[in-house]
Order: sequence, then C-alpha cells, then structure tokens
Amino acid sequence: MTHLETARQTLLTPFNLDDAKLDQVFGQMLTHNIDYADLYFQYSRSEAWSLDEGIVKSGSFNIDTGVGVRAVSGEKTAFAYSDDISLNALTQAAAATRAIGRQGGQNTVALGRDIVGHSLYQPVDPLASLDELAKVALLEKLERTARSLDKRVVQVMASLASEFEVIYVARHDGHRAADVRPLCRLSIQVIVEENGLREQGSAGGGGRFAYGYFDDAVVLDYAKKAVDQAVLNLHARPAPAGEMTVVLGAGWPGILLHEAIGHGLEGDFNRKGSSAFSGKIGQQVAAKGVTVVDDGTISDRRGSLNIDDEGNPTQRTVLIEDGILKGYLQDSLNARLMNMPLTGNGRRESFAHLPMPRMTNTLMLGGSAEPEEIIGSIKRGLYAANFGGGQVDITSGKFVFSASEAWWVEDGKLMYPVKGATLIGNGPDVLTRVSMIGNDMALDPGVGTCGKEGQSVPVGVGQPTLRIDGGLTVGGTGG
Repeated sequence: MTHLETARQTLLTPFNLDDAKLDQVFGQMLTHNIDYADLYFQYSRSEAWSLDEGIVKSGSFNIDTGVGVRAVSGEKTAFAYSDDISLNALTQAAAATRAIGRQGGQNTVALGRDIVGHSLYQPVDPLASLDELAKVALLEKLERTARSLDKRVVQVMASLASEFEVIYVARHDGHRAADVRPLCRLSIQVIVEENGLREQGSAGGGGRFAYGYFDDAVVLDYAKKAVDQAVLNLHARPAPAGEMTVVLGAGWPGILLHEAIGHGLEGDFNRKGSSAFSGKIGQQVAAKGVTVVDDGTISDRRGSLNIDDEGNPTQRTVLIEDGILKGYLQDSLNARLMNMPLTGNGRRESFAHLPMPRMTNTLMLGGSAEPEEIIGSIKRGLYAANFGGGQVDITSGKFVFSASEAWWVEDGKLMYPVKGATLIGNGPDVLTRVSMIGNDMALDPGVGTCGKEGQSVPVGVGQPTLRIDGGLTVGGTGG
C-alpha cells in the first residue's frame, strides 16, 4: 500500500471524506482572492517509558488526530485547526481563514497530481514492534549493562520513546501528498560516585525505525558511552578560562553549527532582515573549505522526511560552499515572497501549528586533515569532544554552549579532562576562523530536537573535527 493510500484510509475514509469533498472546501475558500491554501491532516500515536532506581516508574500513551486549515494572501496568513475531522469542521475552518483574502476570487480548483516523496524509511509502527513486557525488559537490560561496567555507578535513569505518524497534505492547486513516519529513541543517564564526589554521563540515540534497532550491541554502546563520560568527569579538573584555540569533536558537537549558524540560514529570518546572513548570498561568510548542507534525504535519520509538512519532497540543500553563502532554507511562503526556490524545509510540530522554514539534518562536510593531526597542531587549547546544551541569539549570532566532555591540550597532547567549560562566541565569526577540517565527518546518534517559536521538531546534526583559531572564549573556573 502506498503512503497516499494509507493516509487516505487513515485520515479521510473514517470521516466520510474524499478528495472531491476536499475540493469543495477549497472552492469555498477560493471565493476570496488568496494566493495559497492547504489542509494538513495528521494521525499520531506516541508513547514514553522511563526507568529509575531499577523500576519503570512512568509510562504514557497518547493519540492525536486533527486537521490544520491555512490560507495565505500576500504576507498575511490565516490559520484554523480542529481535532474534529469532518466536512462540517473543515467548512467552518475554511470560512474563518478565507476572511484574509479580498472578495472576487475564482471558485475553481486546479487539477493537481499526487506527489510521490522519497522512500527513506520503512512505514513501520515502532509502538507495535515490541510488546509492553519487552519494552520494560529493554530498559532493564540497559540499566543492568551500565551497572555491570563499573562498580561506581550508583544510579541509572533510562527512557524509551516512540511515535507513529501519518500525514496527508491537500493543496488548493490539486496536489496531494502523504507520509508515514516512524520515530524512536533510547536514552540513558548514569551517576557515578567515588570518595563522595558524584558526576553524571549520558548517551542514547534513535531514528526512523522500529525498536528492533536497539539490539545488544547498541545497548552496550549507549551504556558504555554514558559510564565512560561520567567516570572521565570524576577525574576532570576545572576548565581554564579565556580566549583560546578550540578543537571541536566530530558528530554531536555539530549542534553548535545547527544553533549558531543553521537558524540564521532559515528563510523567514533572512526575509525579515533579522539574520546575520541577510543579503549576503554570493559573499564569503566562512573560511575556505567550509561547506554546510541541510540534507533531509538521509535514510532512517531522525531529521529526515520523505516530504516536508507542505507536501514537498525534501532535498539536499547546499547553504555554504567553500566559504561562499549559496542560499537559505525555504518553505512555500518565504520562497514566494523572496522569489527564491523551494527547498522542502516547511515543517510544523503538529496539525495545530503553522509551518515555517526549519532545518532537517544540518552538516558541515569533511576535509582532508586527520583528527590526530588537528589535535597535534595545538600548542595550548581546549578539545571539546562532546556537548551539552546551549543557546543562541539569531540576530547577532552570539552563542553560549556547555561542553559535557572536554580535554586540556598542550604541545599537541591531551593532558587531562576538564569540566565546567562553556564556549562563548559568535556563529558567523567562528565560521571565518576554521583553520583545519577533519576527514572524520560523523552524524549525531539521533537525539536532536529543535525548538523555534514554541514548536519542537526532530533534527539531526553532524560535522568533522574542527580547529577554530581565536574568536571563542572558554568560560571556566580554572586558572
């Protein structure tokens, strides 16, 4: 069964709807002069389980079904949503949204086509891929594995979560698109204690597949990474402070790229002139060798989508190439207003939210340097191997990030681990200070969630090991 057939059976047939009735709704909306209109239907099932102190203490399950109705006229957008999927509810929502348009539109609906998206993941339901006892057993196995690795582990918290989503997009131009989206994640946090000192470590991952991905090898990998990080921090010294050369590790540290640079390349911020990258297409905005892409077409990845939430196939979009700014991430509204091509980046948290330009998997491509060569080139500086949280100001590009695993480097050698290091800098400025790019580009393990204007969506990040010369201030408590 195709995604379109699945979506119609899930979201239209049970409510006595079909495409002909949807065209009637559009016909009502088009009695006013509007530029664009769409209906976004969504069915979502989700669950979350958590284990603490050897006991599964919480479990949640949720089902959501609804439709969002949008009409766009110029820069104006009218939006209504309902958890009642019925012709009557659609008609009322359509009446509310058409008010933004001028009277005298054409009461005709174009004959469109079914849009076939990518096939990046299997249309499986992860919630149904294990029974409840097996889900509990998976969390218990993760805890046992972590405790078996080191006797200093005194507490383990583990969580398992998944979502199964079916969406159907109907547009006023007659185009129809659908997707069936699995998503799951397994996470662990451990606390270790030695001589009265406690430290923590965390790990996890996931993607667009079923729970079967989390086999014994994956469970061991997550447990070991969390325990190793916690034990490392037991022996870490306070981080030094000041401006210095910094090496960023491969993979998840790409979250800095996502936050400090990626958001500034989204179309809405650039249309409004509020991004540090506004009006700079064709200009050198980064060091030579720096190439940044947003790629929503990587198989099984957390940030990937067969279609975006406006029904357009996702793409691999080159944003910065060899240091030159090439373009922005666009949804339909901003692409039209900026007279730029669509990039398949219209995303929304649910049927109750408007779409906007958002990242999918945002990556810096690899270079030619060996990671050991990059660390070996540092006289005195910091190696930030892994990151915790952070925040950024989109307008200025200023950011603050905390390192969850970091090392002090002297004469090209990792001298000792440090803790409490925060990286303070300016995203666009940091891009110009990249002096060495590793050949070890890696993707994150599948844990990213991005927030923007109150909406959260799953994303991916990635980068190689990078050397950044100056422009980064390390905040720490060491001398």
